[in-house]
Amino acid sequence: MNNDFRDGGARRVGQVKEVTSLSNPIIKDIKALSQKKSRDETKSFMAEGLKLVIDALELGWTIKTLIYSKAAKGKPSVEQVAVKTVASGGLVLEVSEKVLSSVTRRDNPQMVVGIFEQRWTALKGIKPQEGETYVALDRVRDPGNLGTIIRTADAAGASGVILVGESTDPFSLETVRATMGSVFAVPLARATPEEFLAWKKTSGTQIVGTHLAGAVDYRTINYKKKPVVLLMGNEQSGLPEALAKEADALARIPQAGRADSLNLAVATAVMLFEVRRHLLTLDALA
Repeated sequence: MNNDFRDGGARRVGQVKEVTSLSNPIIKDIKALSQKKSRDETKSFMAEGLKLVIDALELGWTIKTLIYSKAAKGKPSVEQVAVKTVASGGLVLEVSEKVLSSVTRRDNPQMVVGIFEQRWTALKGIKPQEGETYVALDRVRDPGNLGTIIRTADAAGASGVILVGESTDPFSLETVRATMGSVFAVPLARATPEEFLAWKKTSGTQIVGTHLAGAVDYRTINYKKKPVVLLMGNEQSGLPEALAKEADALARIPQAGRADSLNLAVATAVMLFEVRRHLLTLDALA
């Protein structure tokens, strides 16, 4: 991998380069971020769109490389982001639309793309406080579901998302797109089922799981007595018994139609806004 991009290499910082060739080594490295192996090796990921890049910088994320199309050159907001990138030691690439389409795998790409350093929160460092809610997802597989859940967690004011077991990558291009920028606002943690259950014992939380065998109407649970961890199961198989039996409550969402289940992201949204209903007011939008 090219030294302009790899963490351990002698990356020349604070540079602005013009790139028009798809065979440029830096472009090849950036395109490789579509593969999880490359994202893991470089601890990097890609985010598309000027607003997302601006939001990430305002939230203190580390930008490694800023890429923008020639058509965006001279726009004040793009120039400001470029200046910030160079000042922080990042690389700025001015590229052709052909190169940008190749990087994003889109025919009509956003004019600005940022390459950021991944950020994880250690589960042992999470100490839920009164009024806080976390979403724990067991082996979530679908990038769209995960991205939508992260976005929903952000909208509902949840304090973080915990990935339990082997899950899809929250920093994949598909997941980041689905978060609509919320990946920069919602802390992410990961754990094995054993680590999660050990943390639960000392976390001072109540675990509310959703289960088809759940006997409790999700609207009747007291979500005010302790911080809540909303535990949602895998898309295909739901919560495994080992996790379900450790929940303080197993809830169910009543349904009246022919469908016997909800999409994971939809079910999580329904549950999450009920968990936080007593904490959400329209006044917060004023």
